[in-house]
Amino acid sequence: MPQLPRAAALHTARARFRHGGVLAYATESCFGLGCDPFNVHAIRRILAIKARPNHKGLIVIAANLAQLRPLIRPLTPAQLAVVNQYWPGPYTFLLPASRRVPHLLRGRHDKIAVRVTGHGPAAALCQALGSPLVSTSANRAGQKSLRTARACRTAFGERVHTLSGRIGKRRKPSTIIDLDSGRVLR
Repeated sequence: MPQLPRAAALHTARARFRHGGVLAYATESCFGLGCDPFNVHAIRRILAIKARPNHKGLIVIAANLAQLRPLIRPLTPAQLAVVNQYWPGPYTFLLPASRRVPHLLRGRHDKIAVRVTGHGPAAALCQALGSPLVSTSANRAGQKSLRTARACRTAFGERVHTLSGRIGKRRKPSTIIDLDSGRVLR
C-alpha cells in the first residue's frame, strides 16, 4: 500500500482541495501542482502560480479509469484496450473531453490530457480525495521542475499546500499520446 501523507496533512489537503486550493505532491518524475479539475477558480490559481498561458491546457491524473469518466466521453472497446495496455503508468492520453470539462482545463483543444498514474502515492492521494487531480509540473513556466517538497515550500510558500513525499524514479515527464491518431506528442 502506498504511503499517504500523515493524517493531519491529508485532512488539510482535502479541505484545501474542496475550497479551491492548490496542492503540491510527488508524482512519477517531479512534484506536481494540482487542484479540483472542475473548479475554474482553482485552475486559474495554478495558471497564475506557474505563469502558464491559458491556451495550453493541463493534465489530469487519477487513481483509476472510473475517476476519469466524468472528464471524458465514453471510450469504445478498442480505445479501452489501448489505454489499458499503458495504464496505470507514465502515459498521458489525449481523449475526447466531456461537456463538463472547464475550458481552462482543455486550453484551446477539444480533447483533454488524462493519465491513470502508476505512482503509488499520487494514486493514493487521488483515492483519498475521491477525485481526479490536475497535475502539472511544480515550477514557473519555462523553469526546471521541482523535485522535493522543500523546494516547493520555498518556491510557493503559503499559496500552495505542499505534501511530503518522494517522486518516482522516472527522469522525464509522462509520454503524451493522441489516442485517435496514435501520434506521440511528448
